Amino acid sequence: MGSSDCVRLVGDDVGLGEVERALREWLAALSARAGRAPRKVLLLPPDFTRGHSRAGDVVQLLYAMLEPETRVEVMPALGTHAPVSDEERVAMFGDKIPTDRFLVHNWRTDVVKIGEVPGSFVSEVSGGMVDYSIDVEVNRRLLDPAYDLIISIGQVVPHEVVGMANYTKNVLVGCGGKSMIDKTHFLGAVFGLERLMGRDHSPVRQVFDYAETHFLRPLPLHYILTVTAAESGHTAIKALFAGRERSLFEEAVALSQRHNFDLLEEPLHKVVVYLDPSHFKSTWLGNKATYRTRMAIADDGELIIIAPGVKHFGEDAAVDVLIRKYGYVGTPRVLEAVKANEDLRGSLSAAAHLIHGSSEGRFKIIYAPGHLTREEVEGVGFDYMPLDEALSRYNPATLVDGFNDVGGEKVFYVSNPALGLWSLAERFR
Repeated sequence: MGSSDCVRLVGDDVGLGEVERALREWLAALSARAGRAPRKVLLLPPDFTRGHSRAGDVVQLLYAMLEPETRVEVMPALGTHAPVSDEERVAMFGDKIPTDRFLVHNWRTDVVKIGEVPGSFVSEVSGGMVDYSIDVEVNRRLLDPAYDLIISIGQVVPHEVVGMANYTKNVLVGCGGKSMIDKTHFLGAVFGLERLMGRDHSPVRQVFDYAETHFLRPLPLHYILTVTAAESGHTAIKALFAGRERSLFEEAVALSQRHNFDLLEEPLHKVVVYLDPSHFKSTWLGNKATYRTRMAIADDGELIIIAPGVKHFGEDAAVDVLIRKYGYVGTPRVLEAVKANEDLRGSLSAAAHLIHGSSEGRFKIIYAPGHLTREEVEGVGFDYMPLDEALSRYNPATLVDGFNDVGGEKVFYVSNPALGLWSLAERFR
C-alpha cells in the first residue's frame, strides 16, 4: 500500500476489495492527522464519458465508507461537457447515492479566479509560441471552507491537450473556467499534438504545475489516480494511487505508458474505430478516434469512424456553431481563422479542437454517424459513409482489436479509442 500518506496499488487486475481496504486505511490516516474525521467531503470524479476510469466504483466505495458520519457531495469534473443525465449517473455511480448529493459544474458561470499564470512563464514553456497570461479559475465550491476534504478522482491515460490526463487537469480544466480551458487547449494545439501526446512535462502540464504550486496548495485537496486497461470484456484496474504528491502521478504515467500504448513498427493504412453510442454523442468526444490513432496512420491512409450515437459536433451549443462554421481544416487554416475572426478568438478551446480533429491533410477521415447527415459531415471537412454500410462492411461484433482480414482487406480495429494511444514506435524511441 505504501505509507499512511498515500496509497500505491499495482497489479494485473486490482480488485475492489483491495481498493476498499487501502482507501479505508488512507482515510483513517488523514483523519488522524487532522485530529478528527471530516464533516463534509467533495468528490470530483470524471463524467460518464470517462466511465472506463473506474472512478464510478471509487466514488461508490468512498460514499459507503464516509456516510452517514460525513456528508459527501459529488461534482463531476465536466469541463465543457454536457451535464450527466440521470441514466448516466446511475450507470456510473450506482443508485445508493441520493440525487441531491450531485452538483453540476458550469464552466461559464460557477468559477472564481484564484490566481494567474504569467505570460512570461507561458512564453518560456512554449518556446515563445504563445505569450498570453492564463487566469486560474476553479469552481467556487472548492473554496467553501465547509469542505474538510476534496478528492479528485480520475484516470491517467494519454491525452491530446496535456499529454497525460488527470492529476491537476481534473481540477483546473474539469472544474475550471473559460480562460484556463481555452488557453491551455490552444497552447497544446499550437505546440503540437504529436510532440506532447503520451508524455509528461508538456507546456500545458507545466502550466498546471505552476497553478498547483502557487494557487491550489491551500485547498484540502488530494488525488486518486487510476490506470486501467480493457481485458477479456471488462476494464481492469492496473494501478490506483491516492495522495497529494506529484510523484504519484509520475508513477501512474509510467504505468499508463506501459498498459495504454500500442506502439507499431509500420504505419497503418486502414483503421476502423467504433464509438460506443452510450459514451460518444458528439464529434467533440468522438474525435478521440482521430487524436489517439493519427500518430500511427500512414499518409494517404483511411480512418473510418463508426459512430452510431453521434448526433452533434460540440458538447456546448455555442461550440457546435463554431465547429459547423469553420470545420476540421488543419492547423494553418484554423490559425488564420483565429486571427481573422473574433468569435473563434473568443473560443480558443474550439479552435484547438478543430486542429486536433484534423488529419492535417495526411489521411482521409470518414465518419459514419447515427444521426448527422451527409451534408453536415462533409460540411465540417470529413468524408461520409452511411452507418448501415459501415456496420455491414466492418461489423464490430466480428472484429477484434488489432489487425483483421475483412474480405481480403487488412484492417486495424479499435473498439474504444478512450483507453489507449496508437502510434509508430519510432516516435517514442
